[in-house]
Amino acid sequence: MSRIGKLPINIPAGVTVVVKDNLVTVKGPKGELQQTINGNINVEVEGNVCKVSRPNDEKENRAMHGLYRALIHNMVVGVSEGYKKVLELVGVGYRVSNQGQVLEFALGYTHPIYLGLPKEIKVETKSERNQNPIVILESCDKQLLGQVCAKIRSFRKPEPYKGKGVKFQGEVLRRKAGKSAGK
Repeated sequence: MSRIGKLPINIPAGVTVVVKDNLVTVKGPKGELQQTINGNINVEVEGNVCKVSRPNDEKENRAMHGLYRALIHNMVVGVSEGYKKVLELVGVGYRVSNQGQVLEFALGYTHPIYLGLPKEIKVETKSERNQNPIVILESCDKQLLGQVCAKIRSFRKPEPYKGKGVKFQGEVLRRKAGKSAGK
């Protein structure tokens, strides 16, 4: 039995989980999310507990069991508490600003980079003197938030020598020693 798949999902107050055909819909104070589910996986809602089960121990069913349990759990946490990621721009002259849902980055290239964000994500930028600029992203959809963070990070990944680039706040980078001094 899957260690993750067999765990029940506790549904907090104010959150509703509806299973119809192969579609799970989760509604809560932060929003509404939907996920289609493989036909072999069974999802039952009993009171304030949701359980995911599989019909047999075939390899594909075992894989899907834990996957869909994790996805439903992420949806429940997302609509009740939400997810938040903080990105930090480390480097001289690196800046970020936002006009509504459009982020503008200055990351040392000859041109600014513009990124339009989906409406499901709330964005806030902070630029204080003597501190690195930060981007705060909040959403109820963990997958979408992670995808947007990965896209932003891909503009300028942190490099191992000086640590310049876009990184998550609190992330520890593996640093390398530079060239040894000459003769």
